Order: sequence, then C-alpha cells, then structure tokens
Amino acid sequence: MDTLKTHILNRFKILTVLTMSVALSIILLMIRVKLHQSFYLLFLVWNLFLAIIPFAITTIMTGELKPNKLKFVFAFCIWLLFLPNAPYIITDLLHLRSSQLHLMWLDVLVIVSFALNGLVLFMFSLSDMEKLLRYYLKPKWISPLMLVIFGLTAFGIYLGRFLRYNSWEILNHPEALFSDILIIITKPNTEAWIFTMTFASFLAITYWMLKSIINSKN
Repeated sequence: MDTLKTHILNRFKILTVLTMSVALSIILLMIRVKLHQSFYLLFLVWNLFLAIIPFAITTIMTGELKPNKLKFVFAFCIWLLFLPNAPYIITDLLHLRSSQLHLMWLDVLVIVSFALNGLVLFMFSLSDMEKLLRYYLKPKWISPLMLVIFGLTAFGIYLGRFLRYNSWEILNHPEALFSDILIIITKPNTEAWIFTMTFASFLAITYWMLKSIINSKN
C-alpha cells in the first residue's frame, strides 16, 4: 500500500493535469446544457468514467511490487475488457449530426474535449501496460502483442458503437456477444474489418508517435 501511495504521489503532476482537463470538459458540457437547454450530451460523462477504469487499473498495478502471474493475467483481462472505452469517445463525434448549426462549434469543442481525455487516458494506460508486460514476456513478444491489443481495442470499439455492446455484456449476454463476433469472423463484413484496421492503425501510429516524441526529449 505504501508503494502505491508513493507511486500516486510521483504521478501527482500527471493526475493534476488530467483532473484539470476533465474538469474543463465537464464545464464545457454544463455550458452546452445551459445554452441548449438540453441534456443530450450528458452521456459523455459516463463514457469518460468508463475510460478512466483501464487507467486506474494500470496505475494500481504499476504501483505494486511485481504481482504474481495469475494476478497479473486476471488484471490484464479486466483491463483489456475495459480498454476500448477510452478511445471509444472519439466515435461520439458522430453525434454532431444532431447538433444545431448555430451552436455546432460548442458541440465540437465539448465532444473533442472528452475524446481527447479518453485518448490521453488510453495512451497513459497502454504505456503502463507495456512496461508491465516487459516483466513477464521476452522483448520479442512485446511488439506483436501490442499490435494485437490495438486490433482488439479497435474491434471492441466497433462492437460498442455499431452493435451497441458494453464491456459487461461478456457477463450479461455472452451468447449473443460471441455469436455476433463469430458471424463477423466467419462471414464477410467489410465495414467491421475496415473500421477495425483503420482505427487500430490510427491508435498504433498515434501511440508510437507520442512515445517517440517523449523518448527524444529524454
């Protein structure tokens, strides 16, 4: 527990900036509610909460001494299950089609603000997990596994956005979820595969680009 407290204190600057950014997103949303007299985009708060979960998991995990493999595998599976929720908020830009034209600029600002927070949380959490994986895997397996994570994340976003599945559907309705996944895998579904490949590529390139920028400054 002391190790975790020390780890959180070491992350004080990051956590402070993230808190300020989240607060700004909520303030922008409240302004939007006031001007529109509508709670239409209030779901963004819930989506952002879900985006925080994988970041919280890796923050706790990296703050502990090296956990045993069984505990790590369990935490990794839960983390991977919730990970798509972080970059998922980017797809909420689709809701702009319902915006009023004269205040669309505000809706763009609100959604982009939440989406940016989700993407930052995703990048931080993924960076933490990559460091954790290096404790358990040989270096040659890290890059392939990261590619798999990007692909599964993008596929999870597709399931959430277009088939309306949530992370907990694997417990509530596993038969329906796995049935739809099997159909997508076994039968041609151009939309699903194009979405998965393009979104995975976007996430991978963004992550490695930011990682390269950070490493170049060290």
